[in-house]
Amino acid sequence: MMKDFFIYINYSKNIDKYYVGYSSDPWARLSQHNSNGKEKYTGRAKDWVLKSVFKVDSESSAIKIERFIKRQKSRSLIERMCIDDFVGTQALAQLVRVPHVRD
Repeated sequence: MMKDFFIYINYSKNIDKYYVGYSSDPWARLSQHNSNGKEKYTGRAKDWVLKSVFKVDSESSAIKIERFIKRQKSRSLIERMCIDDFVGTQALAQLVRVPHVRD
């Protein structure tokens, strides 16, 4: 049985930063980000919230898309991805939003 993989976007109000990652369980990964102070980027805050989750078709796609988003170095792209009616194009066209409970 194949695992599902997701691209997720977390936000910390405390440091006013977004974090993009991929995981087979973004909800468990959020808990890890909030509890592990040793992580280089996300360890700087303990108030990460899940802003968006997108399902992708494979782990290799998740890795490629995560790298693509990070290479853009674009906060505005990430903020657009957090809007409910975001529709990806080109490299982001395959993203399928996963509904989740927001704070």
